[in-house]
Amino acid sequence: MKIGVVCPYSLGTPGGVQNHVRDLAEALLARGHQVSVLAPVDDYEAPPYVVSAGHAVGVPYNGSVARVTFGPRTAARVRSWLADGDFDVVHVHEPMTPSASIIALWAGDGPFVATFHTWQVRSRAMSAAAGLLRPALEKLDARIAVSENARSMMVQHIGGEAVVIPNGLYTNRFAGRIRPEWQGSDGTISFLGRMDEPRKGLGVLLSAVPQLLAERPGLKVLVAGTGQADDARRSLPSSCRDNVLFLGAIDDAARADMLAGSDVYVAPHLGGESFGIVLLEAMAAGAPVLASDLAAFRQVLDGGRLGELFEPGNATALADQALRLLGSVDERDKLCAAGLTAVLRYDWEALIDEILAVYDLVAR
Repeated sequence: MKIGVVCPYSLGTPGGVQNHVRDLAEALLARGHQVSVLAPVDDYEAPPYVVSAGHAVGVPYNGSVARVTFGPRTAARVRSWLADGDFDVVHVHEPMTPSASIIALWAGDGPFVATFHTWQVRSRAMSAAAGLLRPALEKLDARIAVSENARSMMVQHIGGEAVVIPNGLYTNRFAGRIRPEWQGSDGTISFLGRMDEPRKGLGVLLSAVPQLLAERPGLKVLVAGTGQADDARRSLPSSCRDNVLFLGAIDDAARADMLAGSDVYVAPHLGGESFGIVLLEAMAAGAPVLASDLAAFRQVLDGGRLGELFEPGNATALADQALRLLGSVDERDKLCAAGLTAVLRYDWEALIDEILAVYDLVAR
């Protein structure tokens, strides 16, 4: 099958949609399909299956900054890509975003499949845009949502229905090794996310550090992700700074190593999450998860069976529950075992069959 995939966001910028698109392309290629991904690339050494949709610009969206490309040049590239590809199916991601995805719907004849990733309680911008975009969205032959929350948002704003197929990961890529330099004598906890994006909740974790160190002075806190570490470091009391190691942007191998060596992985996000792929990554690496009690995280963690939940934004609750987990090997082992079993449902080897079944329904 000849499959075209459109990613709205720059592939050179870390993000759940970008990771999903890259993994999807690899899974399809591994099954013998022909795949072409159209996306903004910026200064990114793109894989051979990627075609540039142009350079991206930053647009504030959903508490973050989305790097997208839009305009006449992008439209020309999209039309050329569609004509050259002669695809059996075109899979667009986040078609409500002003990007190459919606342009592909405007310019092409399909058949089209769309995946909806975003979730918000209510979006006035999306409600307003839905009417303008409706003629393009009516071209969709099938719709996928990565979670029940993303599905409900799609239904609320544009109507119709969608099958839920979650974000995936290659579970075997998270069999990391323990790095002694990242281990604390009183345990190791970790965080992964963009440091300069408040909704990722790094500030909540850093606010909990003094309480954590009061009981576990040898604890090491690992912080990985893009953004300026200096501001985050300055927010800590000077007595705590040696215990917090800012790793910056790390590659996939280091990511697996950090998670595999964590006694607790903390996801202190404040909102705006439609899924929780980072929780699955921690589970695949064997790290017990402590996460904010957001609807998306609660679903991934099966209401708390696969990981601990705490009140979003409550640094004291985060510290209390982290200390309890650090003090209970049995509880951590229980969460690890449950997580390692549950995460297999999200492996791309399982999910790709579900996506191919959708393609088969609409392909020409």
